[in-house]
Amino acid sequence: MKDVISALKNTLGKKGMSDADIEKLAEYMMSFFGFEGEVIDNRLTSEDRDVFYMLEEEGFLTTTQEEVHLKKGKLWRIHYWILKKDQIIRLEHQGSSELKGADEMSAVYDQMGDDVWKDHHDKDVK
Repeated sequence: MKDVISALKNTLGKKGMSDADIEKLAEYMMSFFGFEGEVIDNRLTSEDRDVFYMLEEEGFLTTTQEEVHLKKGKLWRIHYWILKKDQIIRLEHQGSSELKGADEMSAVYDQMGDDVWKDHHDKDVK
């Protein structure tokens, strides 16, 4: 759950979704999957499916289908939603690696002495 929340913050959070809404979405999404990696599409309402399509666009889910031949000769297609666990882990770590990179770049300024900042400030004032 923690990984899902972090991944959602690194994607939808950057698009303006609030932390509270992200946590609700993570709980909602995981209520379908639980400890499983896939959900049968028949379980979803049209509203659920809309949310799943949005999560698919963000890289959290994908779909697959299975074809089963019934005794009466009919073909039955079963559609599944699959949780992209590897992608969620990547998205979760994406934010921390971006922050790490920013911290490394800003470390250059931490190494500069006060005299450098004073000289730079004095030039701007003149």
